[in-house]
Amino acid sequence: MRLIAFVLTALVVSGPAAAEWKELNSVAEGFGVVFPADPDVEEVAMFEVVPGKMVPARIYSARYDNSLFKMTVVDGRDAGLQEAPVIEQAVKRMTQGAELKINIPHRIYRIYGRQLSISRPDGNLTTAAVFFANDRLYQIESTKLAGGSNSDPIRFQQSLTFDRNVANRTPQQMQAIRAACVGINANPAGLDDPRCVRQ
Repeated sequence: MRLIAFVLTALVVSGPAAAEWKELNSVAEGFGVVFPADPDVEEVAMFEVVPGKMVPARIYSARYDNSLFKMTVVDGRDAGLQEAPVIEQAVKRMTQGAELKINIPHRIYRIYGRQLSISRPDGNLTTAAVFFANDRLYQIESTKLAGGSNSDPIRFQQSLTFDRNVANRTPQQMQAIRAACVGINANPAGLDDPRCVRQ
């Protein structure tokens, strides 16, 4: 019995330590997210937000338990950017050399964007979401590296919050989306929400 207890104790002690998830709030950038470890912060002076347009960006990233967690905030203020080409370029950049499995509308509060699932040739799987609001691109990515088996990437991606005073749709646009969509209880994330039946 003592040998069995010793072996069980050794397995528990040698297993991966549980992450102490820590909330990161950037009031200046208008978002909050929870990382499994203190993230590294990289300042990027020249980030190509659309073809030929370079703006600054900040990338927060952390590795934990065979997964990579990354939050990118691209500052497009005073650059005259439009949502559609910014989102299109972000999706194109993230899916280069990979297979886009899911590309559906996504919504957090009054911020509308896209949710993605990307399968890479090396076996890595990325769950991501992209939003354009406040003249900024917000891009959250959680990548389960090949052989990973935890669910933390989804937890990370779903922890993203925005300042509740910010919206990237007018009340009239939001009402039109709701009016055109029936069949779901919650507000749709967009006109192409797969849960939505168009009237």
